[in-house]
Amino acid sequence: MATKALVESLYDSLARGDMEAVAALMAEDVEWWFHGPRRCQYMRRLLTGEAGHGDFRFRPRAVTAIGGWVVAEGWEGKHAYWVHAWAVDGGVITRFREYFNTSVTVRECGGSCTSTVSGNGGTLWQSRAPAQGGRSLPGLVLAV
Repeated sequence: MATKALVESLYDSLARGDMEAVAALMAEDVEWWFHGPRRCQYMRRLLTGEAGHGDFRFRPRAVTAIGGWVVAEGWEGKHAYWVHAWAVDGGVITRFREYFNTSVTVRECGGSCTSTVSGNGGTLWQSRAPAQGGRSLPGLVLAV
């Protein structure tokens, strides 16, 4: 299964509450990283069974494949913006980055990310957060 289709299948399975199908798409030892308010660790709680699939619904507005990574983003209202980055290796998800109320830029770095500090050189993807009502979001770079 292609990486993008695999991640889209994960979101479809989550929407149905089919946690067996979700588990089949993920390695047993997924490396997870989160940025955002602790109370917003919705996906971690969902994947570990701490929360039910109805507690927070992830409806991706866009899903983009970038090499071995797939980036999904979505929002619910003006205070719940999220970006997920999933690394797929060997047909399963092996790494997961969860960003909540955070602007994300995915950059190709190869050996170094020190060049091209300004502009979009090396930028593969940029989040498109909806208007935040005058609030700014912290920004992070995911180097791939």
